[in-house]
Amino acid sequence: MQQFYLKHGWQKAPSVSVGATVEICEHSVTVDFGVREAKNCFCQNKEQDGEAVWEDSCVEVFLRTLDKSNGYANFEFNSKGVCYAACGKDRENRTELSKDEYAQIIRKPSGISIDKDFYRWNLSIEIPLVLLGAKGNINVFQLDGNLYKCADLAVEPHWLSAFPVNTPKPDFHRPEFFSCLNPNFFGSPSAEINFSRIRDRS
Repeated sequence: MQQFYLKHGWQKAPSVSVGATVEICEHSVTVDFGVREAKNCFCQNKEQDGEAVWEDSCVEVFLRTLDKSNGYANFEFNSKGVCYAACGKDRENRTELSKDEYAQIIRKPSGISIDKDFYRWNLSIEIPLVLLGAKGNINVFQLDGNLYKCADLAVEPHWLSAFPVNTPKPDFHRPEFFSCLNPNFFGSPSAEINFSRIRDRS
């Protein structure tokens, strides 16, 4: 299990803190997000898979595909676990998941808790490797990608990432900035995040 704290890359929103853990096994990738954000940073409007969840308070997992397409998949979730996901080689040439493929993604939202002027929420997601083009159960020695947090239509919009994205404006569809999400594959230790104690670490 690998631990990440997301950092602000463009417009800074110091009232947002995000931690995540990534665990990869022979059939799936599990990502647990913990979010703490001020009221002005939070919004939650989308209700159905396929909607523009990046306009809500949203956490995202971008992953290099495991087939020979040299593409990547983006999995985006609001705090309810509502998802938008697609695969392709670049921003323009993407194919959205089908209804049956959406149904394969396990989502476990915690619901929202309020701590003074802050909203807290956790989301656990499990993405089958078959959605990345894997054939059967495999050992993933290296899985490249990035983790993001955004809220495009919040009163205080913000964009964070696990690995830096060196672009003038927020742009998550930049696979050239992906990095390895499972460097501890061979067993080096990794601490777990206490999501209840997340503070701003930007």
